[in-house]
Order: sequence, then C-alpha cells, then structure tokens
Amino acid sequence: MHAQHTPFRASVRRRLILALAAVTLTVAAMQAVPQEKTEKPPLHGQQWMAITGKPLGATAGSRIFQRGGNAVDAACAMIAATATMWDVLHWGGETQALIWHPQERQVIAINALGVAPSGATPEFFKSKGMKYPPEFGPLAAVTPGTPGGIMVMLAEYGRLSLAEVLAPAIELADGYPMEAQTATLIERNKGKLKEWSDSARVMLPHRQDAAAAGREGPVAGEIFRQPELAATLRKLVEAETRARKRGASRKQAIMAAYERFYRGDIATEFVAAVQAQGGLITRDDLANWQVKVEEPRHVNYRGVEVYKLDTWTQGPAMLQALNILENFDLQAMGYNSSRYLHTVYQAMNLSFADRDFYYGDPAFPPTEPITGLLSKDYARQRAKLIGERNDPRIGPGDPYPFQGGSNSYKDLLRSWGSTRSPMDPPATSATPNERPYSPSGVVPTVDARIPDRRDPLDDTEQAFWRGTTSVIAADAGGWLVSVTPSGGWIPAVIAGKTGIGLSQRMQSFVLDPKENPFNVIEPGKRPRVTLTPSLAVKDGKPWLAFAVQGGDSQDQNLLQFFLNVVEFGMTPQQATEAANMNSFQLRDSFGDHETSPGRMLLDDETPRWVRGELLERGYRLEFQPRTAGPINAIMLDHRHGTIWGGSGNHGEDYGIAW
Repeated sequence: MHAQHTPFRASVRRRLILALAAVTLTVAAMQAVPQEKTEKPPLHGQQWMAITGKPLGATAGSRIFQRGGNAVDAACAMIAATATMWDVLHWGGETQALIWHPQERQVIAINALGVAPSGATPEFFKSKGMKYPPEFGPLAAVTPGTPGGIMVMLAEYGRLSLAEVLAPAIELADGYPMEAQTATLIERNKGKLKEWSDSARVMLPHRQDAAAAGREGPVAGEIFRQPELAATLRKLVEAETRARKRGASRKQAIMAAYERFYRGDIATEFVAAVQAQGGLITRDDLANWQVKVEEPRHVNYRGVEVYKLDTWTQGPAMLQALNILENFDLQAMGYNSSRYLHTVYQAMNLSFADRDFYYGDPAFPPTEPITGLLSKDYARQRAKLIGERNDPRIGPGDPYPFQGGSNSYKDLLRSWGSTRSPMDPPATSATPNERPYSPSGVVPTVDARIPDRRDPLDDTEQAFWRGTTSVIAADAGGWLVSVTPSGGWIPAVIAGKTGIGLSQRMQSFVLDPKENPFNVIEPGKRPRVTLTPSLAVKDGKPWLAFAVQGGDSQDQNLLQFFLNVVEFGMTPQQATEAANMNSFQLRDSFGDHETSPGRMLLDDETPRWVRGELLERGYRLEFQPRTAGPINAIMLDHRHGTIWGGSGNHGEDYGIAW
C-alpha cells in the first residue's frame, strides 16, 4: 500500500523545502535544485512553452505552436480562449502585454486598455450619489480592449492568420465542458446576473426549470454554449477572409477584422446593446479608441533589468520597491524572517503610497513624475524612512526634485492623509491584536469584512480571485511574452446578441483630485489599473517572464516571486509555490477604495516566533493557506538552450511545453 500524503504533510514538506532553499541556494546553484521537491512538477521544454489560467486555454496555445506559430500567436490564442471561457475575464475586457522581440532585441509594451466613454465625468457619477464609479453594471464599463489587443499583437508580431488563432476560441464558444469553479461562480452570482436580461439568458440556461434542476446556472461538466459570441468571432474571421480575397496582406487582413469590430456592424450592435442597458459607450468612443505600442518602464536590480508597463498600471510600483530594497541585504535577513517580511512590507508601503497619488494615464495631463519616482536617489531617500515598526501613516513622497522639478501638489500631499477612509484604525499600542502571541501562535482576525478564503470557489474573495488571468509564452526563436488580460469577470453585463461581456474597469478611477490628481475620470482616459505583466532581461538576453492574477496583490506577489528567484535561488516552480506576504496598507483599486494600515496576510504555517516578532513591530496578522493568486512564469536557460516553467500549485492554471 502506498502512503497517502495529506494536504498538511505536503504543505509541511513544502515549507521545509523552501526554508532549505533560503539557506543553501544561490542563483549560481539554481540548476542543482531537486525538482521533485515541489508539489507541482516544473515544466521543461526546448521548442516552446504555453502557460495560462485554464488547461483548455494552455491547450489552445499548444495547438497554435504545433501549427507553426510563434509565442505571440500562442499568447493571442490563449487570451482568446480564456476570455471565451470566462476565466475571470471576457471579450469586453482589457489586455496588456510585454513582449521580447528577438530581432529588435528590445521589450515592447502593448496597451490595449479601454477608455472612459463619452459622458463619464466626475459630475455625472456624483449626480447619481456615487463616490466612485460603480463596481458592476453598464456604467462600470470602459471600451473593449481585448479584441483590439489580440488583433494588433497578432498583426504586428505574429505569423499566423486570425482565423487560425481564433479557431480554438470559436470551438470553445460553440460549446465546452464547463469546470466547477466557473459554474459555481455563476450560480453564486445569479441574483446579480438576473439584473441584465442578456447575461441571464446566456449564463443561466436552467433558469426556467430551476426547481427541477436544483440550480439555474450550468453544472460542472455540462457543455456550455455561447452561439452569439461564436457568431461575433466568426464575423472577425469573415472580415479577414474577404480582405485576403481582395489581395490584402496578412497584416492588412487582420486589421480589416479590427475595423469591423470597432467601426463596422459589430460596433453598431455592441453600442446599441450597451446603451439600451444604460451604458455610456458611443460609436465614436469605439471608433476613436486605439491600441498603443509603447516603451515600457524598467529599472536595474542587482544586474537584472526588470520591465513593467507605464503608470496607467500599477507596474512601476514594483520597480520602485525593487529600488528601495536594493539598499538592504535581504539574503542576510533570511527568507521570510520577520525582518525580511517587515522590510518588504515597508518598501511596498512606500511604493504603493506613491502609486495611489501619482499614477494615472500618461496621455492626459498632469504629467506623472515617473523619472523621479524611478530614481535610485529617490529610492535611497525613501528607504531611510523604514524603521523598526510599521508606520501606519506613511504617505506619498516628493519625487519632483529627483527629476529637476518642483512639486505643485504639496498642498494636496499635506492633506492627503485626511482623505483616506481606513477600514480599521491604525495599528498602535492600544490595538487589541497587538499583544504577545498565544502558545498556538494563532491570532484571530478582527475585521469582519475580511472574507474566508478557505473556500477557493467563494466569489466574495477579492484579493486573489477577482478578475484577471495570466498568459505566458516562449519559443525557441527567442520570443518571450507576458500578458495579464482581464475585465468582464462574473457577474458581467453581456452586450446584447454580440455575446460580449463588458469590462468593470471604470471603478478604478477616482472622482476627487484630492485623492489622486492623475487618475480623475475623464472621457477618453484610461483608468490606472492593477494589471501588470512582468519581464526581466539578464546579460542582454531575455530571461524571465512572470505574471499573476489578484488585483492589488499582483505586484506584491510578483515582487516576492522575483526576490525568491534572484535573492534566494529558487527555480520558477519553487518560487510560484512559495508563501507570500500581503499588505493592505494601500488604497484598494476597487469598490470604495478603502485602506487598512498595519494589516498583514501571512501563510497559515508561518512560525509562531515570526508571528510574535511581527506583532511587536505593530502589525495586525491574519492567516490563510493560500497567500497569492496562481503565479505563472517562464525562465529561459541560455546555458542549456532550454525553457523552464512554473505554474501555481492551486487554482486551475496549467502549462504545456515541448
């Protein structure tokens, strides 16, 4: 009889492995790490690798590679497939990517985030009694970005036709066996879905016979069909086919499909459906929107160039945190020691405070002080603010002197703390949770608003499961792609008979410039989003692509993943499975934009002596078995000419390689 490995024993084994890794491994010795010691086997490939949020999505990527596509083709197919499968996104959402171009030997940024539609002004939402744009419904929608992002990436950097790349998604729209997680999310959100007739019609196929079936949404294993979405996708392929018959090039034909979606009959039907449900999107909003091909932002961390998207995302906050942490000897602190966790938490506090005040769409005034924010000298100044205890009142700094300018927002900065609306009081000596730890090491949660994340299917989970998936791809030709598509998560409004689920990204704007003068809603403007693919280059060669789902936790999880690899010598798979710490001392990018100073989420197997030391540093602790969304990553091993992959050991994320 084979011994059974209980989840507890497996988890303990994982902790021991990671602890040993912290003590014994260096980056140079990474190749010697025993791979069998991870809960999920690492991926290895030589020709290509495809990783994303669902097994069928990864299969879509593998099919494209087998047709001769490159990593961009495969990434586009995976975005299309996961959007079709409601993998916490749909076709009306947004896409953004970082791409290593092997011929140009540079990192390219793709900005396919939608914009606020006509009429979306602070005055409009205030007139409806709203403090922020809503979380759900037609008024939460920005213009669709994912269709355009797929088509522009494919046209500019892919090899295959749109018909080939969309074929898996069209098959899935015709019908696929729904998995339990999505089926459960639909059933639990059926009350909200019923507010929009088209959403209810598509997503609640058993609503007429619920008494007999016991539920209104689909069940796990049931073939879930979206014929209207399939028809919309076939219209795109039809536009491409017609253009090719007229003599158009591959790129021109793909852009003919783009034209049909944003300016043709699909646009007409889409806008009519959105407006009929009370949305603001107009034909001009769709026609004027464009995908942007941009230069990314980057910093050098101990010899590694780390790339993120610009300030229309939260990505530069991770770069700021790396600049701050470069001033500390993290290895000497020890992996996940109390001093290490405290230092990383404080670095994130400092960088996220800057995010919350200075980040916004750089295409609109005022101009973000990004040069100062990413200055090494500014980081050294910020690093000096890290003391022995948590500072619950840390705020944005002043980066302007570090780019040769003066700050015209000093008055706002002085009053910025008073605009915060914390869920909990700051952690002080009077806070009930700040006390000696019990023999069991358990510190109960004091915030009743914190959901119990032990049920991975609970749709109230905000930190790790609401919105976004990740798509990572690489090939032997040198292409390396990292994408975090999102928007249109359940419950979403479906735009009539187009079958397209709308984005909910408008909620990431603010209405009051006192909160963030750079991110005030305005027609045509992109909201500052949490979506944040990552790519690293070492010795002038593409090295590491990594991404994760999880809202405001994304760059926190990715920062720790990166440090696990660079500072503690973990392989990608080990780093994806490692425990994360999460800070909530930042402004939530969703809902009411709340903040919770001093609140720290840790793995529930954190040693009690670490817990006690963190309590003494002023933190309020809570514990869960999972402390990150499923991280996905690809590392290129140039020494051996192979591809290493890692995929989170929980959730449904999956990879395939050859």
